[in-house]
Amino acid sequence: MGRRLAAAVHVEHPTTREWIVLEPGDEPDDDLAAEITNPDAWEVDESTPDAEESGPEEPKQDESPVFGFTAQPEPEPEPEVEAEPAPPVPRRRRKTADADA
Repeated sequence: MGRRLAAAVHVEHPTTREWIVLEPGDEPDDDLAAEITNPDAWEVDESTPDAEESGPEEPKQDESPVFGFTAQPEPEPEPEVEAEPAPPVPRRRRKTADADA
């Protein structure tokens, strides 16, 4: 007897390349079961003694976790406020003397 699904999954059949929807409670064939990579899609096997005791794995104290952040991110320093440069003062144009006058 195969394993049962705990959630609905969409799987591409390995030989026909056809998309198949499997419902919770289904027991897919071994070739389809190999395509389902999410461990949360499967029901917990009650015959395994550690099935109920297994929870999220926490890293040991001497190990760092594989995913996620372990420490609070350091706050970014506040940018220094710089005085805005004064806009350039427009220069007056001088009239040129007309040579024809």
